[in-house]
Amino acid sequence: MTKLLNGNQLAKEIRKEISKEIEKKILSKNKRIPHLGIILTGTNNSSITYVNSKIKECKNIGIQSTLVKLPIDSTEEKLLEEIKKMNTNPLIDGFIVQLPLEKHIDQDQIILSINPKKDVDGFHPENFGKMALDMKTFFPATALGILTLLERSKIKISGKHTVVIGRSRIVGKPISILMSRKSYPGNSTVTLTHSNTLNIEYYTKQADIIIVAVGITGFLKGNMIKNGAIIIDVGINKNGKNILGDVDFRSVYGKASYLTPVPGGVGPMTRVMLLKNTLMAALTNRKHPTL
Repeated sequence: MTKLLNGNQLAKEIRKEISKEIEKKILSKNKRIPHLGIILTGTNNSSITYVNSKIKECKNIGIQSTLVKLPIDSTEEKLLEEIKKMNTNPLIDGFIVQLPLEKHIDQDQIILSINPKKDVDGFHPENFGKMALDMKTFFPATALGILTLLERSKIKISGKHTVVIGRSRIVGKPISILMSRKSYPGNSTVTLTHSNTLNIEYYTKQADIIIVAVGITGFLKGNMIKNGAIIIDVGINKNGKNILGDVDFRSVYGKASYLTPVPGGVGPMTRVMLLKNTLMAALTNRKHPTL
């Protein structure tokens, strides 16, 4: 029997926890509410939808948000100028630059320009390095959402074999590091694979936990997993009005012990973890102001 891991329900619980923490640590001391900045370039429908959902999350929790929209033909210099404003604005606790960016903009240069202390996406090399060294920092929101989903579902990870499919800096690489760290949730043995891995079924059939973030609809099928495997589907693939995951739900359901649905699994956890990082930025930056 497969148990679905309900990200919607858990995210709802975590929203309440964040709201209570804001009340206890900020509002009760007559301090301003946390403030998230968002910079959006272009007209990518997925990015617009995602940004709107983040703004809605902010309203639900009690976090202020500011959205800066830039036209699709904005120069890299203009984007860097807006980032500098966010970096130096003491009223912005943390901010993100919504990815992907237009092809004429150097994504690495943009990420490097973000103040690491305000990098609530956790993509800056300083934060990524701290994460790899198991130091306190901002974890990428999707990876943190997956960890939290596993932890709150009381799923045993230590000693398990985790196979990650996908090597992006947003999901695959960070979750492979976090699942192998020497703490809970972690302590699993991790194999990092991708769409070009030869005979990938060899690895997936051995896996106790499979985290799929490859961006290919229905990539992982039931005949590629062993009975009782734990499957985390990070895929968000649009098919008309439908959103499909990287897992072939029908063939995996009934064979896996746990499975995240799409939508309603990892997605809502990603959004709420971004706001958890924003609260962390507000508490840390105000305690040790260096801006």
